[in-house]
Amino acid sequence: MMTIIAPPNAYRNADEDRYEELEFKRLSPDEAKAFSKTHPQLSPWWVVGLQILVGLLVALVAGLVTQRANAAWSAGYGALVVVIPAVLFARGMTSQFTSMNLATAGVGFFVWEAVKIVVSGVMLLLAPRLVANLDWLVMLIGLIVTLKVYWLALAFQPKARPELKTDLKTD
Repeated sequence: MMTIIAPPNAYRNADEDRYEELEFKRLSPDEAKAFSKTHPQLSPWWVVGLQILVGLLVALVAGLVTQRANAAWSAGYGALVVVIPAVLFARGMTSQFTSMNLATAGVGFFVWEAVKIVVSGVMLLLAPRLVANLDWLVMLIGLIVTLKVYWLALAFQPKARPELKTDLKTD
């Protein structure tokens, strides 16, 4: 029986080698502040606001296209299945407890994500009881379109505002 021993770097790829060659520089507090001002974080409330707007538009379009009120309500409810859990998640993740340190932020993320999934599931189970003549297809269209707003929010996130110059010279 023959044993083949591969050299240690035989399974490495070019990307791993390239990353080892990169040098990482720690930012000073001033550099970190400047970077934060020019690269603002995406607010979860921005995403939720866009989801609400898109959910209303989907419900309106569904009602206008089908000329049926139950289609508008179904699409609106589908949007709510996304928006209500997103509001809970955003509120939980921006709370004081989850911003205490990295560990509580990590645990908070998993807890609020679980809450989001459970609330969405319960809302889907309650849909036939809460929406008269529920149209499942239209509801799922409302849900999916509202879910896809995350990409829209990333594409159209508010940009950093340039700093005003305050060093005006007066003679």
